[in-house]
Amino acid sequence: MTQRAWQRMLSGRRLDLLDPSPLDVEIEDIAHGLSFVARWNGQTQGDWPYSVAEHSLLVDDLFIELYPKAPVKWRLAALLHDAPEYVIGDMISPVKAAVGPGYKAMDVRLTEAIHLRFGLPAALPATIKKQIKRADKISAWAEAVFIAGFTTEEANKFFGAPRHAPAAKLRIDLRPPMQVKAAFLTRFEQHMSAL
Repeated sequence: MTQRAWQRMLSGRRLDLLDPSPLDVEIEDIAHGLSFVARWNGQTQGDWPYSVAEHSLLVDDLFIELYPKAPVKWRLAALLHDAPEYVIGDMISPVKAAVGPGYKAMDVRLTEAIHLRFGLPAALPATIKKQIKRADKISAWAEAVFIAGFTTEEANKFFGAPRHAPAAKLRIDLRPPMQVKAAFLTRFEQHMSAL
């Protein structure tokens, strides 16, 4: 008998975390969950936690700036790059490594279901994954320096110094979760309507 790990969503959907169906994925659930999941284990400055949804918006902004001619579907992929964290949370890399391959396998299955739900290929082309990862690393560098208490030297060591990137123009404003959720949904709708 196959093991199930169900998660009930606010939309009323029940998502099987071990065998997710694209039919059980709703953008409102993703936006809500990501808006309440804190990056950096909540160890950031400010009145509000820095959420995965806020991070996703920043990665999308960076991706668009770095690759302005990228098709809208890859912008959508950048926005959704951490979408599985709406149900499995955001773990720092050392914890992911300690948990082992099970976490990565769950992340991959959820990513595939999310991508299929919104018209993206289950697995992104390697080039696109690399481009999104570049934007993600620049975002992590900026977050580390601006809100997570890292020195520039520490951030350069852990994330690589941003080169040929808009890092100097970056600004991180922390907002209440429901404002971030609304911004995330607005951006999602902009991308979907442009597809």
